[in-house]
This record gives sequence, structure tokens and C-alpha cells, in this order.
Amino acid sequence: MKQLINNIVFVCSVTILVTACKRDSLMDTKPTSDIPDLSVYSTKEQIVNQIRALYSSFKNGQFHGGRFLIYNDIRSEEFLNEKTNGVTGLQTWNHTLTNTVAEVNGLWAQGFLAINNCNIFLDGMAEKGTAVVGDSLSKNYTAEARLIRGYAYYCLLQLYARPYWDGNGTKPGLPLRISGNKLRADYQLARSSIAEVYAQVISDLNYAEANLPKTYGSSAAELNTTRVHRNTAIALKTRVYLSMQKYAEVITEANKIVTASAPFTATVTPGVAHALQPDITKVFTTYNTTESIFSLPMTSTTGDNPGTQNQLAYYYSPASSLGGVGNGEYALNITGIIGNNIAWPATDKRRDFVKTTGTTTKKYFLSKFSAPSPYTDYVPVIRYSEVLLSLAEARVRSTNSVDAQAVALLNAVRNRSDATKTFTTGDFASATDLINAILIERRIEFLGEGRRSPDLLRLGLTIPAKSSTSSSVPAIAPTDKQYIWPISSTELDLNKLCEDNK
Repeated sequence: MKQLINNIVFVCSVTILVTACKRDSLMDTKPTSDIPDLSVYSTKEQIVNQIRALYSSFKNGQFHGGRFLIYNDIRSEEFLNEKTNGVTGLQTWNHTLTNTVAEVNGLWAQGFLAINNCNIFLDGMAEKGTAVVGDSLSKNYTAEARLIRGYAYYCLLQLYARPYWDGNGTKPGLPLRISGNKLRADYQLARSSIAEVYAQVISDLNYAEANLPKTYGSSAAELNTTRVHRNTAIALKTRVYLSMQKYAEVITEANKIVTASAPFTATVTPGVAHALQPDITKVFTTYNTTESIFSLPMTSTTGDNPGTQNQLAYYYSPASSLGGVGNGEYALNITGIIGNNIAWPATDKRRDFVKTTGTTTKKYFLSKFSAPSPYTDYVPVIRYSEVLLSLAEARVRSTNSVDAQAVALLNAVRNRSDATKTFTTGDFASATDLINAILIERRIEFLGEGRRSPDLLRLGLTIPAKSSTSSSVPAIAPTDKQYIWPISSTELDLNKLCEDNK
């Protein structure tokens, strides 16, 4: 079904919003330098269609529907490259990125496309759309757009800017665009500081929390997973504040949706009753559970899945001849978390996500994403287990103690998959020991979900060395230029006010 686009991509971000007739329809990009056509804000149906388009650009396989998660995992120590294919992230894996490589330009382009689509939508609502749908519904839709915009900025910060701790946010961040690009002359913009970009992220999420629906209804499990609501904004704020090392704020936000004692749940009424699921493996087959705070749905309809060589299962699952559904681009690194048999014992249900191939020479692959081509696994954005572990870490760091509630939160996540081990406060000689246990739990729980590199960078940790049969990759220290990505060459060519990372 045809969609309309009202503007042009001048570079990466200079792309205008589309009108989507259905969530699963394709983008039909129409190059033009015309201003947005306000006729697409003339009816409620047209406005809803544009909301769907915001989700569509965000979940594109070049951004959060695939490669954002993949890049943030393969640049860490958990995966080994098997194919030496430059198209599937080789230079991200071995830390040899330059401004011109496909992953640097492609992710920047799709990320700023999602941002600019949100900006164009917000401009259109202010000019015409609010009068069509009314103030209450307009705030709802505006909140959705602002959450997607703010979180897209957060995602780009994780790769293209220094961590917040380095200079307390004073280093160069991103070009901060909060209105739509309509003409080439609009495009020249210097990078704002990291702190300024984070402030916009928090502002967008705060607005979203205040104006999003608390729930889409008790019978709307799919919408409560795939469309953002109040708890989505709160959960994402715990992630953002953790990246900023603002632990008191993590606690404040998490306490809104986590009870003070086990079993930990979100009991704010009305609202989505988030809780851990008894079986972790079901979370990745029964996608619309209360654990999945926000996920990106994929279907078999052309254009409504990540697309060629962007899919999680394609990268991580072995080929069908080896019992998988993918291409085995990346195997698990036996010197990574998979090799820690003490912290991650065989009794842990999450070991079911590890597929072993071969006899003499064994290889290990991640089967967490198991839907075959065209790869319709829902892509997780944030799960309830992350909120619990973030709260646990924040409590320990805030009190510098072996905090009893933090231990209970750790146990909630651990015991769900491994009932053989229950931690007590006596198991930890210091706060540092408890923090290390929480960080190990995060590595196990979110393997393949794009959290490892952001965790390393937010704490100023070295990206560990790794070796495959074809090459060895040295460790990347926080002072190394490859610790973060270079800025897109296309951006630098067309936005003369934007400077590269040094």
C-alpha cells in the first residue's frame, strides 16, 4: 500500500515523515525540497497513520530493528566473527571503523531519519493536527513522538559520543535537532554537548510519562508491548540515568514501577502490571508478556521485518544444516560470559539459548532469536528484568553497601532461571563484589540484546580483547579512538558545522 513522504533526505537525517496506511507497509521515498504537505494532518486516520510511520522508521533493520543491537554486542567480547564479511559488521567487531564504512553511515542515517520523522510529525501537529484530534489525543500522540525521538537520540549517543562520565557531559554530543528539516539551508548545525543531548532525552521522556496512556487495556497485550505507554517512559529513564551514572534518579524512576519487596512487580493502578515471566525462554516466543515493556513487532509482510542481513537470528543462529535458522555470522566466544560455568552453570535455564555445533571442534551459537526467514522475532527494546537489575545496581552504588533489597532484586532475576542458587548478603564481602555479581547477571540475561557495549562504556571499562580462528582483536581502552565511533562521512560532507570525533 502506498505511503507518502513529504520531504527529502539531504543527508542521513534530512528525511521527512511518511504517511503510513498500515504498520506493515513500505516507505516510498519521494525526493523533493517542498515543505511538508499539511493535508496529511486533515483527518484522525491520517494522523494515526503517521504515528505508525514513526514506529516503522524506528524499527527499521538498519536501526533498532536489528543493527543497533547487533553492533553493540559484537563490538564487545561475547561474540566471535565467523564469516569475515564486511557487510555484516566485521569492522565493528574488529574495531577498524572509519567515517566512510557502511555501518557508521547507515546507522547514523536511519537514526536521524527516525528523529526527523518525529520532528516533522510534531511540527505538523502543532500547525494543524491538534485542531483535528483535540488537545487530549494530541498530547498522547505528541508523547509517542517525543519518546521515540528522545530514545533515538540516546541510542546514537551510545556509539557516536563519549560516555557521560568523561567530562560530565561536556564533550561533543550530536547535532540536536528538535524541529523538522525541510530545506537544505536548515541542515547546518553544530554538535551540542553530550549533557545538552541527554537533557533533551530526559525532557522528551518526562513529557511522555506525563502524557502517554497508562495502559491500552487489560485485553490489549500486544499494544501494551508494541506501543509505548507511561511505564515505557519510566523504564527507559532508568536506562538513561544509569548511563549518566545518576543513581539516585535511577532509584526514583524504578521505584515507580517496582514494589519494595519480592515478588517485584509494577502494581500502579491503572497501568501495565509488569512482572518477570516464570520461564525466560517463553519471553522470546510469546512476545506479548508483561515482562516485555517495549518490543518491536516483526511480521512476514514485505517491509515489516528487518530485511536482508539486518536480522538478529541471521547473525547469531547457525545455518539450517547445523540445526539453526540463520547464517552463523557470529559464534559465542568461549572466553566470554558463556565460558563462566560458575556464574552461569548448566542448571540455568538461559543455557537453553546456547546451541552447540560440531563434535571435535565445537562452536556455540545464540539461539535466543529463533524465527526462521524472514526473521519475525520481536526485537526487544527494554524488559522488566533490566529495570530490576538497574535498580539493584543503583542501590548498591548509592549506598556503597551490600544492600539487602539489591540482593533480593538480583535473586529475582537469577532464581527465575536458576533455582539452585539464592544469594544472601553474606555472599558478598563488599559492595564491589555485589556490583560485580549484578554486572555478570546483566551479561547473561541480556546476551544478544545490545546491552554489553553500553554497559562497558558507561562504566569506563576497557572493551576486552578477543580472538577467532581468523584474527585477533586487541583490547580497546577508554582512551582509544575506537572506543567510540567516528561521525558519518556524509554528515561531515554536508553539514560543515559538524566536527568529527577526535
